[in-house]
Amino acid sequence: MPFSKLGLSDKVQAAVAAAGYTSPTPIQEQAIPHVVAGRDVLGIAQTGTGKTAAFTLPMITRLESGRARARMPRTLILEPTRELAAQVEESFAKYGAKHKLTVALLIGGVSFDDQDAKLTRGVDVLIATPGRLLDHFERGRLLLTGIEILVIDEADRMLDMGFIPDIERICKLVPFTRQTLFFSATMPPEISRLTNTFLSNPARVEVSKPASTRSNITQLLVPTGADPKQKREVLRRLIRDAENLQNGIIFCNRKTEVANLHRSLVKHSFPAVALHGDMDQHARLKALDAFRNGEMKLLVASDVAARGLDIPEVSHVFNFDVPHHAEDYVHRIGRTGRAGRAGASLTLVAPADKKSLGAIEKLIGQGIPWASKPATEAPTDEPASSERSSRPQGKGRQRRGGRGRAKPHGFSESAKQADDQPARPPRVASSEASSGEPSSHLPAFLLRPVRQRVS
Repeated sequence: MPFSKLGLSDKVQAAVAAAGYTSPTPIQEQAIPHVVAGRDVLGIAQTGTGKTAAFTLPMITRLESGRARARMPRTLILEPTRELAAQVEESFAKYGAKHKLTVALLIGGVSFDDQDAKLTRGVDVLIATPGRLLDHFERGRLLLTGIEILVIDEADRMLDMGFIPDIERICKLVPFTRQTLFFSATMPPEISRLTNTFLSNPARVEVSKPASTRSNITQLLVPTGADPKQKREVLRRLIRDAENLQNGIIFCNRKTEVANLHRSLVKHSFPAVALHGDMDQHARLKALDAFRNGEMKLLVASDVAARGLDIPEVSHVFNFDVPHHAEDYVHRIGRTGRAGRAGASLTLVAPADKKSLGAIEKLIGQGIPWASKPATEAPTDEPASSERSSRPQGKGRQRRGGRGRAKPHGFSESAKQADDQPARPPRVASSEASSGEPSSHLPAFLLRPVRQRVS
């Protein structure tokens, strides 16, 4: 079905055509007519499905009539992170180019006074994170009684970040007669309770099985020990030997690990930037811009970057840590393999990650192949002591300062680099390189026959 059949205004259709889109994605095709008609919508869709346009396009159409009043926004969009909020603002700027809509962004890291000045002039579209929105409200600088459309985006991420009490409070502050658009990738019980409470007879739009992974993403597990130095060394070699590496996102579980890994990669001459929750807004946007425009090929991130960021051509995802929540694995690797392109996901797995890995494989309904057998399962010619059985061991141990360290599986002696010595920078394919088959994204050493011993 073309965009012309969805009930969008002529101006919005012209903006969509100018952006180069000719046909809607499944969630756009199913959700837009309901939004234009004024019905509540419950949308269940993974990241990368075109969800943002599914609510921005019909909202712009609805906002063509009427005008904003001071401190009384007409519509409200709630996002869990600053990056997602800024991205939605960009979407309104793109598709609302032929309109005179006023859009304001209420996020942390930006001056209250600047935001207050925009609210004073009147706002058609208010895009906010829950905490900053309530800050303005409690200061008496914002009225929510004029909200016509309320959008709650990435609801399950809101749950993970502890925003549900704020969401419930905001829903009670906006008019009962508003239209509510609710989007989530998964539907845990707490989210289902929220939708039952605050949505009125919603149209349910589900375009893909929750927590499924795309078939065009080659997934592999790479065994490592628990030692952070060894993990960083294995990661550097995965990056360095990856074929057709256009760019890659590296995910860590903790903000401190993001900072440590970023420093290590930069020290070893890898073109990397970091993104995590403790960075101010200017630093976040600067890092994202450097990654998007190709100035930096690697983005080290916490899960704040796992969902919704508009980075359409990511060739590789590296999970430096196995995520604690299985759903986060799906959203992390969903950063690659978009728009039908081949992608690769490589996850470093330490012995302590067994439980988390099992939960991931159960959620996605399939086992993930190993690049090589974990060291604890590899046959050995001599019994391993209990002290050494928890990490990869084998012959060929090197001595430095009296301390031995096992080489990660599959890497040649000539490629070995100490963690405190600069490694050669990664081999990055040109932007014209063909994505090829999914296997072509894998490091060359992973394509060789698997050896049964760690060397």
